[in-house]
Amino acid sequence: MENLRIDSITRKKKIKLFVNGKEITAYKGETVLAALIAAGYKSLKQNPVNQDPRGALCGMGVCFECTVTIDGIPNVRSCMTEAQDMMEIEINDSRQQ
Repeated sequence: MENLRIDSITRKKKIKLFVNGKEITAYKGETVLAALIAAGYKSLKQNPVNQDPRGALCGMGVCFECTVTIDGIPNVRSCMTEAQDMMEIEINDSRQQ
């Protein structure tokens, strides 16, 4: 995956997240969604009817399009969850695995 962060911005402590078993970098204080987007994840799940990709829409906890499984807990809003070191995140998009 790519890194879409702006290098000139000062960030807090670097932490590790695991997305479908793959390690990505996150920083203390950012949301899981921000870390996923910065790592290049655009789609977090698939439409159950036609399998089209679906990603975050509002980014503020209203639409529930950013739900993922975090540490075994399903349907967690990634835009409302602060990234924690060593989190295990599962996204339901078979194209990302």
